[in-house]
Amino acid sequence: MGLFNALFGKSTNNVAEYIEKGAVILDVRTKSEYQGGHIKNAIHIPVQELGNRINEIVRLNKPVIAYCASGMRSGSATSLLKSKGVDAINGGGIGSLQRKLG
Repeated sequence: MGLFNALFGKSTNNVAEYIEKGAVILDVRTKSEYQGGHIKNAIHIPVQELGNRINEIVRLNKPVIAYCASGMRSGSATSLLKSKGVDAINGGGIGSLQRKLG
């Protein structure tokens, strides 16, 4: 179960803790998905571009909550961010994260 939670970020407490730490919200969905609706103030970098644009996030020097549509792409993004020393969690899918954010 711990691995599942690590991959899919199902803990509401983690989201709340990260918000308290001043986390930025990262939307890793496609441009069209983002344009169709996104979480207010989310930074948009599609997961396919994240490897080339990772320094944009590293430079922020803030924790990150990544999200996508279902939690799969944001899981990949979270792993990449962590490998570059960014304090990141997988916020899961947009609907789930919106509920956690209130």
